[in-house]
Amino acid sequence: MNLEKKILKLLEHDAKMSSKTIAAILDKDENVIKEIIEKLEKDKIILGYNTIINWERLGEDGVTAMIDVKVAPEREVGFEKVAERICRFPEVRCVYLMSGTYDLSVVVTGETMKDIAWFVSHRLSTLEQVQSTVTHFVLKRYKQDDFIFEEPEEDKRLVVSP
Repeated sequence: MNLEKKILKLLEHDAKMSSKTIAAILDKDENVIKEIIEKLEKDKIILGYNTIINWERLGEDGVTAMIDVKVAPEREVGFEKVAERICRFPEVRCVYLMSGTYDLSVVVTGETMKDIAWFVSHRLSTLEQVQSTVTHFVLKRYKQDDFIFEEPEEDKRLVVSP
């Protein structure tokens, strides 16, 4: 694995990891690591740095939905134009082109289920190329981007032996 990929793997797991720490792990000069990271950012390989937050622990509920979208592709541009348009909605967190029954998978967040229902009925499904949608509400997050939200409780029962 080349040095860029090693750096990216480390940052993907911990975006707060300093270039000094990365240099120590990879046994490289810190300035070399800094230069590579700057180049990766400039080349839009590193697009940003995110934090995974367990909002439920703060009492913030919010709602996330995954919406399957069937789209009529356009001549010459396929799904690109409608996907780009969907990406611009502020409620939209992710848009993926999918194989299978539906063309796009759209991840949306809102304060309430009603907010998401309004988004689907007034903004998403009204787009000319959108043929149908199926909305799946996320009930509970167990794991996201390699982070487990709740560790399983330790079994505190006493061992019974004959």
